[in-house]
Amino acid sequence: MPQPAPSIPSPRPIGAPKLVVGVADLQSTGDRTIRVITHALGSCIGVTAWDPRTRATGMLHYMLPESKISPDKAERQPAMFGDLGVPLLLERMKALGADTRRLVVCAAGGAEVVADGGTFRIGARNRTILRKLAWKHGLLLAADDTGGNFSRTLSIDAECGTVRIRTQGEERTLWAA
Repeated sequence: MPQPAPSIPSPRPIGAPKLVVGVADLQSTGDRTIRVITHALGSCIGVTAWDPRTRATGMLHYMLPESKISPDKAERQPAMFGDLGVPLLLERMKALGADTRRLVVCAAGGAEVVADGGTFRIGARNRTILRKLAWKHGLLLAADDTGGNFSRTLSIDAECGTVRIRTQGEERTLWAA
């Protein structure tokens, strides 16, 4: 007898608690009732991390790849930079009892939304640093929606780990258990 297809968890009801991650921000939680969300991922990259055993959930929204361009800002806002924000996200996840070997990591953003003729290529540089950091920390991206020339909204449901992307008026599941 054929097995039914696994169901994809439905989105949290409207009014369910949200934890909003701002630009150059990092949030983590052990609260399973929360949906963590960030908006306006253009050239910025949003990184989600979720431990399926502890349900520890975190999200980073970084703007720039490397902190060496502004050490003063890096000291005040480490989540602004990928090279500092990703390790900080991992530290926060560990503090919540997560094991980095179990983490489900997803990413979105890294678009080229600024019409600069390709001079700065912030989106591409942000994508490159993410790949380097994932390799350095032994992380495998379970899913990503990066590149292009459009912004995204990224969310993760702390209970089930479902990651969703909203872009160009459409919402879809990026990753589900």
